[in-house]
Amino acid sequence: MAAEPRRIGWIGAGRMGYELMLRLLAAGYDLAVWNRTRAKAEPLAEHGATIVDGPRDLADRDLVVTMVSSSSVFEDVTIGSSGLFSSGSGPRVLVDSSTVSAEASQRVAAEAAKFDTALLAAPVSGNPNVVKSGQLTTVVSGDGTAFDYALPVLETFGSKVTYVGSGDEARLVKMCHNVLLGVVTQSLAEITVLAERAGVSRADFLEFINSSVMGSVFTR
Repeated sequence: MAAEPRRIGWIGAGRMGYELMLRLLAAGYDLAVWNRTRAKAEPLAEHGATIVDGPRDLADRDLVVTMVSSSSVFEDVTIGSSGLFSSGSGPRVLVDSSTVSAEASQRVAAEAAKFDTALLAAPVSGNPNVVKSGQLTTVVSGDGTAFDYALPVLETFGSKVTYVGSGDEARLVKMCHNVLLGVVTQSLAEITVLAERAGVSRADFLEFINSSVMGSVFTR
């Protein structure tokens, strides 16, 4: 593999994907984009991106990132009849930052391997505002050589990239992350009600929590 990918493809211009693509463009990458609703991707052209007509138009890119809404969409845009690999070739590395099932991931990985494309699972933690502030974190798993190749691109996403294994481990880590987030959110709601019932205003309670070691983006 080349020392570093420069020609990047991106599938999925949702709110998160849009902000991440702006970071790639600001870092000087040659970016080509496909989104099912073309109008949502077109503003990126003003920042230097190329808007393509279909996923298969990205097959000649060094690296392609997918950030889509579901397992079925992930499979459709990659191994579907008009997907990324439908032209008979593929990028060196496919980075998937969607939340998809292990089964879908394995099916895409198996098909991608036929075109010598390595699949990296790379879910992220954050929201569009976190992306803008440069604090997004990414957990990655897959082939180690492919990870080393993709790392410069992944590092533009935010503040930290953590590699957790050579298989699909990153998807399990993201699932654990989501469970923890649910527990924290539910606990915060319950303890805030408890404080309010004791006569403490919600604003005062949250001011204290947010100023303490327990404060985070999810309590503010």
